[in-house]
Amino acid sequence: MTLIALQEICRHYVVGEETVYALNDIHLQIEKGEWVAIVGQSGSGKSTLMNVLGCLDTPTRGAYFLNGKDVSKMEDDELADIRNREIGFIFQSFQLLPRETALANVELPLVYRGVRSKERRQRALQALEQVQLSDRTHHKPTELSGGQRQRVAIARALVTAPSLLLADEPTGNLDTATGEDIFRLFEELHRLGHTLVLVTHEPKLAARCPRAVRLSDGRVCADGPGAAVAFGDISPAATKAGT
Repeated sequence: MTLIALQEICRHYVVGEETVYALNDIHLQIEKGEWVAIVGQSGSGKSTLMNVLGCLDTPTRGAYFLNGKDVSKMEDDELADIRNREIGFIFQSFQLLPRETALANVELPLVYRGVRSKERRQRALQALEQVQLSDRTHHKPTELSGGQRQRVAIARALVTAPSLLLADEPTGNLDTATGEDIFRLFEELHRLGHTLVLVTHEPKLAARCPRAVRLSDGRVCADGPGAAVAFGDISPAATKAGT
Protein backbone atom coordinates (compact mmCIF):
# COMPACT_ATOMS: atom_id res chain seq x y z
CA MET A 1 0.00 0.00 0.00
CA THR A 2 1.33 3.43 -0.94
CA LEU A 3 2.27 5.73 1.95
CA ILE A 4 3.99 8.56 0.06
CA ALA A 5 3.22 9.79 -3.44
CA LEU A 6 4.94 12.87 -4.85
CA GLN A 7 3.69 14.13 -8.19
CA GLU A 8 5.56 16.82 -10.15
CA ILE A 9 6.90 18.38 -6.94
CA CYS A 10 8.82 21.64 -7.43
CA ARG A 11 10.20 23.96 -4.77
CA HIS A 12 11.56 27.31 -5.86
CA TYR A 13 12.91 30.13 -3.68
CA VAL A 14 13.38 33.77 -4.59
CA VAL A 15 16.60 35.17 -3.13
CA GLY A 16 16.93 38.83 -4.06
CA GLU A 17 16.63 38.91 -7.83
CA GLU A 18 17.57 35.25 -8.24
CA THR A 19 15.29 32.19 -8.24
CA VAL A 20 16.75 29.05 -6.68
CA TYR A 21 15.32 25.82 -8.08
CA ALA A 22 15.73 23.47 -5.11
CA LEU A 23 13.41 20.71 -6.39
CA ASN A 24 12.41 20.18 -10.00
CA ASP A 25 9.61 17.85 -11.09
CA ILE A 26 10.07 15.18 -8.40
CA HIS A 27 8.05 12.00 -8.86
CA LEU A 28 8.42 9.54 -5.99
CA GLN A 29 6.37 6.73 -4.50
CA ILE A 30 7.14 4.92 -1.23
CA GLU A 31 5.16 1.95 0.01
CA LYS A 32 4.28 1.23 3.63
CA GLY A 33 7.03 -0.75 5.30
CA GLU A 34 9.77 0.37 2.89
CA TRP A 35 13.18 1.65 3.97
CA VAL A 36 14.46 4.28 1.55
CA ALA A 37 17.63 6.36 1.65
CA ILE A 38 17.61 9.82 0.08
CA VAL A 39 21.22 10.45 -0.92
CA GLY A 40 23.02 13.30 -2.62
CA GLN A 41 25.77 15.86 -2.28
CA SER A 42 25.35 19.23 -0.59
CA GLY A 43 23.02 21.35 -2.71
CA SER A 44 21.39 18.37 -4.40
CA GLY A 45 17.98 19.14 -2.87
CA LYS A 46 17.81 16.34 -0.31
CA SER A 47 17.27 18.69 2.67
CA THR A 48 14.48 20.48 0.83
CA LEU A 49 12.92 17.14 -0.07
CA MET A 50 13.15 16.06 3.57
CA ASN A 51 11.36 19.26 4.63
CA VAL A 52 8.60 18.63 2.10
CA LEU A 53 8.23 14.97 3.17
CA GLY A 54 8.12 16.07 6.82
CA CYS A 55 5.48 18.74 6.12
CA LEU A 56 7.93 21.39 7.32
CA ASP A 57 7.76 23.08 3.92
CA THR A 58 5.19 23.18 1.13
CA PRO A 59 5.98 22.75 -2.57
CA THR A 60 5.74 25.58 -5.06
CA ARG A 61 3.96 23.23 -7.44
CA GLY A 62 2.80 19.62 -7.49
CA ALA A 63 0.96 17.30 -5.11
CA TYR A 64 2.12 15.37 -2.05
CA PHE A 65 -0.12 12.58 -0.81
CA LEU A 66 0.66 11.10 2.62
CA ASN A 67 -1.53 8.19 3.63
CA GLY A 68 -3.96 9.22 0.91
CA LYS A 69 -4.24 12.86 2.07
CA ASP A 70 -3.07 15.71 -0.15
CA VAL A 71 -0.94 17.52 2.43
CA SER A 72 0.51 19.92 -0.16
CA LYS A 73 -2.72 21.95 -0.02
CA MET A 74 -3.08 22.05 3.78
CA GLU A 75 -2.87 25.14 5.99
CA ASP A 76 -0.25 25.50 8.74
CA ASP A 77 -2.46 24.22 11.58
CA GLU A 78 -3.43 21.15 9.55
CA LEU A 79 0.22 20.47 8.73
CA ALA A 80 1.16 20.73 12.42
CA ASP A 81 -1.45 18.08 13.21
CA ILE A 82 -0.14 15.83 10.41
CA ARG A 83 3.42 16.19 11.74
CA ASN A 84 2.30 15.22 15.23
CA ARG A 85 0.18 12.26 14.17
CA GLU A 86 1.83 10.85 11.06
CA ILE A 87 5.58 11.63 11.22
CA GLY A 88 8.32 10.76 13.70
CA PHE A 89 11.41 12.96 13.28
CA ILE A 90 14.97 11.87 14.11
CA PHE A 91 17.61 14.59 13.78
CA GLN A 92 21.40 14.57 13.64
CA SER A 93 21.55 16.95 16.62
CA PHE A 94 18.99 14.94 18.66
CA GLN A 95 16.86 18.06 19.50
CA LEU A 96 16.27 17.01 23.11
CA LEU A 97 15.24 19.38 25.91
CA PRO A 98 18.40 19.57 28.07
CA ARG A 99 16.66 20.10 31.40
CA GLU A 100 14.15 17.28 30.99
CA THR A 101 14.63 13.56 31.62
CA ALA A 102 14.67 10.98 28.88
CA LEU A 103 11.15 9.99 29.88
CA ALA A 104 9.86 13.59 29.71
CA ASN A 105 11.51 14.12 26.31
CA VAL A 106 9.82 11.02 24.92
CA GLU A 107 6.46 12.05 26.37
CA LEU A 108 6.55 15.48 24.71
CA PRO A 109 4.71 14.65 21.44
CA LEU A 110 1.93 13.06 23.49
CA VAL A 111 1.67 16.22 25.61
CA TYR A 112 1.03 18.20 22.41
CA ARG A 113 -1.60 15.64 21.44
CA GLY A 114 -3.39 16.00 24.78
CA VAL A 115 -2.84 12.42 25.96
CA ARG A 116 -3.46 11.93 29.68
CA SER A 117 -0.50 11.66 32.04
CA LYS A 118 -0.84 7.97 32.93
CA GLU A 119 -1.11 6.87 29.31
CA ARG A 120 1.74 9.20 28.28
CA ARG A 121 4.04 7.66 30.84
CA GLN A 122 3.12 4.11 29.88
CA ARG A 123 3.65 4.70 26.17
CA ALA A 124 6.92 6.57 26.74
CA LEU A 125 8.26 3.73 28.90
CA GLN A 126 7.35 1.24 26.19
CA ALA A 127 9.15 3.33 23.56
CA LEU A 128 12.28 3.58 25.71
CA GLU A 129 12.19 -0.16 26.25
CA GLN A 130 11.96 -0.65 22.47
CA VAL A 131 15.28 1.21 22.03
CA GLN A 132 16.91 -0.66 24.96
CA LEU A 133 17.02 2.38 27.24
CA SER A 134 14.72 1.39 30.10
CA ASP A 135 17.54 1.92 32.62
CA ARG A 136 18.01 5.58 31.65
CA THR A 137 14.46 6.92 31.97
CA HIS A 138 15.32 9.52 34.62
CA HIS A 139 18.63 10.64 33.15
CA LYS A 140 18.91 14.04 31.47
CA PRO A 141 20.60 14.42 28.06
CA THR A 142 23.83 15.71 29.64
CA GLU A 143 24.03 12.45 31.59
CA LEU A 144 23.75 10.32 28.45
CA SER A 145 26.23 9.36 25.73
CA GLY A 146 25.67 10.46 22.14
CA GLY A 147 24.28 7.06 21.20
CA GLN A 148 21.93 7.07 24.16
CA ARG A 149 20.68 10.54 23.28
CA GLN A 150 19.96 9.36 19.75
CA ARG A 151 18.06 6.39 21.17
CA VAL A 152 15.95 8.79 23.24
CA ALA A 153 15.26 10.77 20.05
CA ILE A 154 14.24 7.57 18.27
CA ALA A 155 11.95 6.60 21.17
CA ARG A 156 10.36 10.06 20.97
CA ALA A 157 9.78 9.52 17.24
CA LEU A 158 8.20 6.11 17.90
CA VAL A 159 5.94 7.08 20.80
CA THR A 160 3.10 8.42 18.63
CA ALA A 161 3.08 5.26 16.45
CA PRO A 162 3.66 7.38 13.32
CA SER A 163 3.14 6.26 9.73
CA LEU A 164 6.61 7.50 8.76
CA LEU A 165 9.98 7.69 10.52
CA LEU A 166 12.03 10.47 8.91
CA ALA A 167 15.71 10.45 9.88
CA ASP A 168 18.06 13.31 8.92
CA GLU A 169 21.73 12.21 9.06
CA PRO A 170 20.97 10.21 12.25
CA THR A 171 24.54 8.93 12.68
CA GLY A 172 26.28 12.16 11.67
CA ASN A 173 27.25 13.20 15.22
CA LEU A 174 28.27 9.71 16.36
CA ASP A 175 31.51 7.78 16.27
CA THR A 176 31.75 4.76 13.97
CA ALA A 177 30.90 2.10 16.57
CA THR A 178 27.95 4.04 18.01
CA GLY A 179 26.69 4.88 14.52
CA GLU A 180 26.74 1.17 13.72
CA ASP A 181 24.63 0.44 16.81
CA ILE A 182 22.07 3.04 15.74
CA PHE A 183 21.99 1.66 12.20
CA ARG A 184 21.30 -1.82 13.58
CA LEU A 185 18.41 -0.34 15.54
CA PHE A 186 17.01 1.04 12.27
CA GLU A 187 17.37 -2.43 10.76
CA GLU A 188 15.29 -3.83 13.62
CA LEU A 189 12.63 -1.12 13.23
CA HIS A 190 12.40 -1.94 9.52
CA ARG A 191 12.08 -5.63 10.34
CA LEU A 192 9.16 -4.75 12.62
CA GLY A 193 7.37 -3.06 9.70
CA HIS A 194 8.12 0.62 10.20
CA THR A 195 8.41 2.87 7.13
CA LEU A 196 11.81 4.60 7.19
CA VAL A 197 13.20 7.43 5.10
CA LEU A 198 16.87 8.11 5.81
CA VAL A 199 18.39 11.33 4.47
CA THR A 200 22.18 11.10 4.12
CA HIS A 201 25.16 12.33 2.13
CA GLU A 202 27.07 9.12 2.87
CA PRO A 203 26.96 6.53 0.06
CA LYS A 204 28.06 3.77 2.47
CA LEU A 205 24.93 4.26 4.58
CA ALA A 206 22.64 4.52 1.56
CA ALA A 207 24.16 1.33 0.15
CA ARG A 208 22.97 -0.63 3.19
CA CYS A 209 19.34 0.40 2.69
CA PRO A 210 17.07 -1.80 0.55
CA ARG A 211 16.31 1.14 -1.74
CA ALA A 212 17.98 4.47 -2.41
CA VAL A 213 16.99 7.58 -4.32
CA ARG A 214 19.81 9.82 -5.55
CA LEU A 215 19.20 13.53 -6.09
CA SER A 216 21.25 15.88 -8.24
CA ASP A 217 20.39 19.51 -8.98
CA GLY A 218 16.94 19.05 -7.46
CA ARG A 219 16.02 16.06 -9.61
CA VAL A 220 15.84 12.30 -9.08
CA CYS A 221 18.73 10.90 -11.11
CA ALA A 222 18.60 7.29 -9.85
CA ASP A 223 16.17 5.12 -7.89
CA GLY A 224 16.73 1.47 -7.14
CA PRO A 225 18.62 -0.98 -4.89
CA GLY A 226 20.65 0.88 -2.26
CA ALA A 227 24.11 -0.39 -3.21
CA ALA A 228 23.60 0.16 -6.94
CA VAL A 229 22.31 3.72 -6.52
CA ALA A 230 24.82 4.72 -3.85
CA PHE A 231 27.83 3.67 -5.88
CA GLY A 232 26.50 4.65 -9.30
CA ASP A 233 26.12 1.13 -10.67
CA ILE A 234 22.67 1.75 -12.10
CA SER A 235 21.68 3.45 -15.32
CA PRO A 236 18.94 6.12 -15.35
CA ALA A 237 16.94 3.93 -17.73
CA ALA A 238 16.81 1.18 -15.12
CA THR A 239 15.49 3.37 -12.31
CA LYS A 240 11.97 3.96 -11.10
CA ALA A 241 12.34 7.74 -11.38
CA GLY A 242 9.59 9.40 -13.32
CA THR A 243 7.31 6.37 -13.32
